Amino acid sequence: MTNESGPAFGERVEPGPDDVCYRHPRVHSFALCQRCGRTICADCQVVSPVGVLCPECMKEMQAPVTKRAARSTRVAGRRIAALDTPVTYAIMAICVVIFIAQWLSANLGGNEVTAALWYAPLYSMPGAFEPWRMFTVMFTHSPGFIFHILFNMYALWLFGRNLEQAIGRWAFATLYAFAGIGGSLGVMMWAYVDPQTLVSPTVGASGAIFGILAATLVAMKAARTNITSLAVLIAINLAFGFIPGAAISWQAHVGGMIVGAVTMWLILATRGPRRRQLRVWSLIGLGAVLVLLCGAYFAVTPAVNFVG
Repeated sequence: MTNESGPAFGERVEPGPDDVCYRHPRVHSFALCQRCGRTICADCQVVSPVGVLCPECMKEMQAPVTKRAARSTRVAGRRIAALDTPVTYAIMAICVVIFIAQWLSANLGGNEVTAALWYAPLYSMPGAFEPWRMFTVMFTHSPGFIFHILFNMYALWLFGRNLEQAIGRWAFATLYAFAGIGGSLGVMMWAYVDPQTLVSPTVGASGAIFGILAATLVAMKAARTNITSLAVLIAINLAFGFIPGAAISWQAHVGGMIVGAVTMWLILATRGPRRRQLRVWSLIGLGAVLVLLCGAYFAVTPAVNFVG
């Protein structure tokens, strides 16, 4: 009886034809890169905290700061998109970042950030025409009054998420943008009544927030839900703007409410997959109306109406 010793269980007698280093085809090896899975020999192995890596994977892990930052941004973007209400959280994040920039600028003895983003009817007139301010103002807040942003962000978190889940991301983003521009339009149109407000700057997302509240009211009414509590809440907060010396732009609140309610009515009137194209064209039409109102203000300014 011969005593033959064979290989232990799971071992090979010799490397197979494919068990060669991908960089050195004549060198056999059983070691694999822990990241890409390619076979690497002892000369190519790079020991790392996550195991043995090949040189290419090690270089990728040691990418420049700019590449790592870009990759982190993409990952963060995917995580936000995976949320149930990414638009609401994105708006909140933008507002918080801008508020921090406003606060830092104000505490450094300047007001450059706020002044670059606020809106006054003057910026919709020839000579000082900066129409983008009608959009940027909806992400600003008073840097000297932290409760301004706290209230708006709480209201956005409370009502925005539910509304975004109900109507969808793109419809909600459109609603917020239209309501914010509606708030600027309210401030703009009031200058026909009081030309002195032409140079009065306003800040705040309140116009867009009131638009979301009004849109929620319209949605609840359409669903035949009791709207008393929300109607009272809107009325109380709207009334604060009429208190003398409150320094609250009730014009922006009213403008945002009107446009927000109209936008929501259009979305509800054209809901359903078969009316998707009609819904898109309806919102485009409403956006065109808002642009035309801005254009009409540019052509016929309050100064023309009140001088003479």
